[in-house]
Amino acid sequence: MKSDPVLFEQHEIRRIYDEATHTWWFSVVDIVRVLTQQPDYQTARKYWNKLKERLLKEGSQLVTNCHQLKMTAEDGKQRLTDVATAETLLRLVQSVPSPKAEPIKLWLAKVGYERMQEMADPGLSLDRARETWQRHGRSEKWIRQRMTGQETRNKLTDYWLEHGIKAGEEYAILTNIIHREWAEVDVKEHKALKGLKTQNLRDHMSEAELIFTALAELSTRQIAESAEATGMRENESAARKGGGIAKHARQELEKTTGNRVVTGENFLPPELPDERKGE
Repeated sequence: MKSDPVLFEQHEIRRIYDEATHTWWFSVVDIVRVLTQQPDYQTARKYWNKLKERLLKEGSQLVTNCHQLKMTAEDGKQRLTDVATAETLLRLVQSVPSPKAEPIKLWLAKVGYERMQEMADPGLSLDRARETWQRHGRSEKWIRQRMTGQETRNKLTDYWLEHGIKAGEEYAILTNIIHREWAEVDVKEHKALKGLKTQNLRDHMSEAELIFTALAELSTRQIAESAEATGMRENESAARKGGGIAKHARQELEKTTGNRVVTGENFLPPELPDERKGE
């Protein structure tokens, strides 16, 4: 996950990008702090806690749609923080009487505009992705495989969402288990091997890496469905088995061809020569 705070009228709003689900998660307390115009973080946090209690009593789904992720707190430590998507926050703002309500709604709408468009018409996200990959020089064959893999991924996360897995940290844990099983390196190690930092790992995979990732995730979903896996423990078991199926296929291919599937190859632009070295 990538932390990338943004500003609203000089107020820092913490947010994290979840690569596994392609979702921005925003700190709820930071939004509430702006709405209530509280300079003190603890006061804003207490306000949010009271608001949560009221919303829960009213049977609102807003609190249910919030999750918890670790973010950097004022003391510099990583602490679990209530987070929500732009779509959820747009509805939450309506529960807080504030002169800042309309400006922040407009800001959130702008931030989440493309995402909301894609929810209404999922084809838009695929069109945007295809255009980006084409600009970056990907082949049509690679693009087709990338899109097929994303469809496989989406079906898996849809299953998780419907069977007790929380978007965000739990998705990332299961994704990492699958990846470690089939590739024998975890996501972080695979990114390091390719020299990636904030870039999306899948956007820098070879055709073979994409295919084995998709096989691992397809196998995981079908195993989970057959066992009606629910919750983390059962889905962790399915993830290991699904990843294991792809690992055996990868090992067989490597044995036959003599070529490794997991490599450090990427699509990063070539580094410009450092002209200072000649001085």
